[in-house]
Amino acid sequence: MNKKNQPQDATASRTNTPTETQQLNRLSRLSAEEACAALSTTLSGLAADEAALRLKRYGPNRVTRERQPSIGRELWNRTRNPLNALLAGLSIASYLLGDVRAAVVIAVMVVLAVITSFIQEHRSNEAAARLRSMVTNTSSVRRRGLASDDGFSEVGLETLVPGDIVRLSAGDMIPADLRLLEAKDLFINQSALTGEAMSAEKFASACVAPGDDPFDLPNICFMGANVVSGFAQGVIVRTGANTFFGELADQVAGGRLPTAFDIGVSKFTWLMIRFIAIMVPLVFLINGMTKHDWLEALMFAVAVGVGLTPEMLPMIVTVNLAKGALAMSRAKVIVKRLDAIQNLGAMDILCTDKTGTLTQDRIILKRHLDLHGNDSERVLRYAWLNSHFQSGLKNLLDVAVLEHADLHRTLGIDSGYAKVDEIPFDFSRRRMSVVISTPDGRHLLVCKGAVEELMAVCAGYETDDESAPLDAMHFASARQQTDELNADGFRVVAVAYKEVPELRSAYSVADESNLTLVGCIAFLDPPKDSAREALDALASKGVSVKILTGDNEIITRKVCREVGLDAGAVLLGRQIEHMTDDQLGPLADRTTVFAKLAPAHKERIVRLLRTRPHVVGFLGDGINDSPALRAADVGVSVDTAVDIAKEAADIILLEKSLMVLQRGVTEGRRVFANITKYIRMGASSNFGNMFSVLGASIFLPFLPMAPIQVLTNNLLYDFSQTAIPTDDVDASDIDKPRQWDIGNIFKFMIMIGPISSLFDYATYAMMLFVFDAWHEPALFQTGWFVESLLTQTLIIHVIRTAKVPFLQSRASTALMATTAIICIGGIFLPYSDLGQVLGFSPLPWTYWPLLFSMLVAYGLLTHWAKMRFVRKWGM
Repeated sequence: MNKKNQPQDATASRTNTPTETQQLNRLSRLSAEEACAALSTTLSGLAADEAALRLKRYGPNRVTRERQPSIGRELWNRTRNPLNALLAGLSIASYLLGDVRAAVVIAVMVVLAVITSFIQEHRSNEAAARLRSMVTNTSSVRRRGLASDDGFSEVGLETLVPGDIVRLSAGDMIPADLRLLEAKDLFINQSALTGEAMSAEKFASACVAPGDDPFDLPNICFMGANVVSGFAQGVIVRTGANTFFGELADQVAGGRLPTAFDIGVSKFTWLMIRFIAIMVPLVFLINGMTKHDWLEALMFAVAVGVGLTPEMLPMIVTVNLAKGALAMSRAKVIVKRLDAIQNLGAMDILCTDKTGTLTQDRIILKRHLDLHGNDSERVLRYAWLNSHFQSGLKNLLDVAVLEHADLHRTLGIDSGYAKVDEIPFDFSRRRMSVVISTPDGRHLLVCKGAVEELMAVCAGYETDDESAPLDAMHFASARQQTDELNADGFRVVAVAYKEVPELRSAYSVADESNLTLVGCIAFLDPPKDSAREALDALASKGVSVKILTGDNEIITRKVCREVGLDAGAVLLGRQIEHMTDDQLGPLADRTTVFAKLAPAHKERIVRLLRTRPHVVGFLGDGINDSPALRAADVGVSVDTAVDIAKEAADIILLEKSLMVLQRGVTEGRRVFANITKYIRMGASSNFGNMFSVLGASIFLPFLPMAPIQVLTNNLLYDFSQTAIPTDDVDASDIDKPRQWDIGNIFKFMIMIGPISSLFDYATYAMMLFVFDAWHEPALFQTGWFVESLLTQTLIIHVIRTAKVPFLQSRASTALMATTAIICIGGIFLPYSDLGQVLGFSPLPWTYWPLLFSMLVAYGLLTHWAKMRFVRKWGM
């Protein structure tokens, strides 16, 4: 389920005012200098002290949905849970019926559940905020007073103010509403605001005519969009909540559909509520007709309703998720959204690029070769010029070229070379070009890119000794050279140039023609030493890894072979283009490696895998990965990723490593296992209690337990369960993906629940026929109270594990402690003054050995039934 779905027609409901539209129209018609003047700034940017003053005036550049919820909001979120609403209603009913003690106990339970959940959620929100602060998005800003080589410095997005001059390149999020000052082949995606999936091209020139819709203004960009390709500079007009995105923030945030985790918890909650809706009227009618005291019957029915309510579920879920998030942070995994933890644990397929996951993400330029395979300084020189002068997003290949040799001094960049224009990279051309002027006044277009795509626009070649037209033989020789380098694990990039005879200030893709191929540069990205171990660890956890890469098949096979991953039949992007979804779905399920993929291919593969059905994770860090990150059940990125990838992800890794991700998967499953312990316990116990209460109500001449005793029993039991989030988890609980399965929980409830009812009836028989409690309601009620409390509290140790409890698997110290406290308290309660107030009577000493025998028998029988269940359906 796509948790990042946005409203499809946000445009229709946005709240821009005529004044705001007029302001944007006015700015769009001004020149760059006039627009800056209208915003009290200059093309050279704000002074640092002026920016600080404006930050105080306008506030941080944050939208509403990113702010911490208030304490009042957190309390309301906890209180409005349907289980708490049900309990509050039962408390009011008890008060109106005159049972003040019951009303107070129920109210205490509600307050306990709300306060405990609130404290844990508040702590988890604060912790999550601290964790998210470790993953910062920045923007490139020109400010006077900040030292930098090119006038731009990286500052946090939250510190941007109106009047700041910002620089944009592929992969950047638009940091605020802004007016473009310069733009080159700029395409942006603003679907979060308009619902329009197609990228929109933007220009910096002044508009001639005003527009009715601000989003149609060609030189205005809005927060919430992101740069697909090209680069630009702009002046910020509005920030934070004053942006269009800020006005839409609540609607956009509310558009997220519930995840499988949300749906699973909700289904269980309403399953219990339906049981209560049937049981309460039934118990009321049976006791009213058999005891002829309708008021007492009603109070007992209310108490039974409380006893069947799993009021600790919200707290158990919140505490588990918060604890998991903190544990994952220690494993260098930052959780942006708490319920993504469960999706991570349920993940059975991980799609990822090979760079940085299977390889070291440490690109080294090793070869610079001409068409004949000879080392060539000419190739290195042209490659260096291209990487140095490009202003777009410099990737690791560019960094490797620039760091390979000190050509700055050799080429004399500071004395003659200058950039004229740039043709940015995009994923369809798979190449990028810069146009530079040389010291003698010529214009050179220098292009580098994927071998096949670049050679397609080359007409000739050149080496140190010769130049000639490219023919079929040369194409074949270049492909053979590339294949040989790929087979040795090298990534190959071709380099070409042409001298432009007509000097111009602007160039376009059409100028990338009739180029002269000078050769190629070859990079080595060594496999990670830990990659094989990480793949084995994920496989042992039931997670299969699929490689989705833009690289070619040969080099991808080489890397997979070195890390022990069987590539099998590789599926290529060009093959995917000709397949329908029905054809691609089954093939995607069987295929391990996909190569030469475009961003749309990655998104389509992830989407189809989810329909198989699988829980799919996607690990990516580039702009080309953002569609797939949004399509996955759980998107995973790294703190060094481009802004849009970090924004699209649910989980952020502080280290790009499959081993780190494997630890996150393990913690996600640990959280899920502890939540399901409480759910299995509550479901089976409540189902058994249903039969016990109904049977006792039919044949007993008095209530099987007083309403206040039922509530006390439930309150003590709830306390014993508060330590479940601290519990240890068996290796078998985290060895494979775990998903919500209400059907499995229902079967567990049907199989285990009646066993507790069986021993309740054995207790009834013991109290009636051994201790002759037919005419001593207090004695009967005390005996069942103690047995019910001890069996419910102790049986969690049987249900929490598929192994032999206490011997093969022991609970955490905290859970053992709460169990011991409640059991000891329950044993001594009948002999205390409080017990007298609650209507208990002291139990004879002969009761205890009989009870001990029943507890042992109950534990053994439940363990036997549990093992049968595990063998047949699994835990």
